Amino acid sequence: MAATDDVGWWIVGWDEWTDLDLIRARLAAGADPNSGVRIFDKPLHIAADWGSPEVVAELAMRVDDVDAELRGRTALWTAVFEGRVDNARALVAAGADPWRPMMGGWSPGRLSLAGPTPDLFPIPSSEFSLSEAEAAAATEAARLIPALGDFYYGGLSLACVADVSAAEATARLEATLADDVDIDALYEAWYNVPDADRIVGITDVPGGCVITQPWGNTPSTPGVIKRASPDTVCYGMYANPKGGSEGRVSRDGAILGWEPDTAFTIPPDALAEQILAAYLYRNHPIAFCCAGADLRLADARPITGPPGAWLRLPERDYWT
Repeated sequence: MAATDDVGWWIVGWDEWTDLDLIRARLAAGADPNSGVRIFDKPLHIAADWGSPEVVAELAMRVDDVDAELRGRTALWTAVFEGRVDNARALVAAGADPWRPMMGGWSPGRLSLAGPTPDLFPIPSSEFSLSEAEAAAATEAARLIPALGDFYYGGLSLACVADVSAAEATARLEATLADDVDIDALYEAWYNVPDADRIVGITDVPGGCVITQPWGNTPSTPGVIKRASPDTVCYGMYANPKGGSEGRVSRDGAILGWEPDTAFTIPPDALAEQILAAYLYRNHPIAFCCAGADLRLADARPITGPPGAWLRLPERDYWT
């Protein structure tokens, strides 16, 4: 292992891919510009996401193929997806092809058309333009994300239910009004309140309803989203304060999983609409859930509260 460390990429931390001198030193020591990061990753792909334009340009000069793919995408695609515009420009200057066909029809160039820099690359012809539905999805993302705004949501969970009113969702969950609960006490110390995990908020919104819980993960559990989703779709998410967002999707009562939201996690066979949604709502998991259920919130109040009503869920195992 010591010999591999001496000539490889193992000593380069995530925050060191901007250090041109270090990268040059690694290359001079024998590090392979084409492979060897985290065993299977390619240095240029990592630099496209984490590095500086100078490092990207250096590696682009050293690789065998600037458009080499990893998990179905090029380094340029990764730079576009992750919003690394300067790195994308450096890659194109090194010969990367913005219009190279890849996953779900989303070349780096087409992907950029849906984001905040649609003029990043010259469009060769109208055949590369966004479809009407894709353009509408991009427009809605540009509206929804700033409408929700920035707020701390650690510890919050929610379920976004499409085409179902709060009253209907309440019935589906067999919930009752929780008018007798001291909500202030829940906010201050929910762990001291009996059955706090079964108290949730619910609010009607354009396109459906939102179920929330500021102190736990109940709305995002399989037992809630499956019961809420017959004949429709429900996106559940829990912002785990210990790290990362956890989510799942239920359609017509069946759990489907959670759409990917980073370039690293998108599988090469992802559907075109999944790739677009992951790109449009990268780092915005709440907006991602709202958009997945086609809920057109005007602001964050249905999520941050107070909700339209507080409910008490029946006692049951919500993880099944």
